[in-house]
Amino acid sequence: MADPIIVTAALPPEIFAMADRLRRAHFPPARNVLSAHLTMFHAIPPSLERELRTFLTDLAAEYAPLPARLAHIVSLGRGTALAVESEPLMELRDIIADRFAGSLTAQDDHRPRFHITIQNKVNPQEARALQARLQPDFTPRSFVIPALQAHFYRGGPWEAAGRWPLRGGVGR
Repeated sequence: MADPIIVTAALPPEIFAMADRLRRAHFPPARNVLSAHLTMFHAIPPSLERELRTFLTDLAAEYAPLPARLAHIVSLGRGTALAVESEPLMELRDIIADRFAGSLTAQDDHRPRFHITIQNKVNPQEARALQARLQPDFTPRSFVIPALQAHFYRGGPWEAAGRWPLRGGVGR
């Protein structure tokens, strides 16, 4: 699929700064072309861009910022991530998935385990070592997801395609 659209949940500044700092410190530098992010969909077809933009605009007008929790450190096998728990975000993701059913990739066609990747594509021993180093200082914390975002994947760093601040009344 040429130039798919990635949909993410925006992170508040303090969570983004912490996660991005960890990502810059532990992601293999040659492969780290992105900032910290929380992916909702990996590849919405670009042919659906107009419909996606309209739908995200409508959802942002309806939904308030969403509560979430940075829950624990998680193993990705060959990497490390910060698990994010948010039933309201999952419910919103399900609404988007229902709207685009039949157009989603196999990866996006199932409910994800939300996370923020801070290390990937390393050997499993290196990943386990980082998890062991991070675990003693990790503190779960609550935060609020302020917006939805979309990006174009063009083979390297993502190109911003839009940001929709959540400003409605649902989800408070």
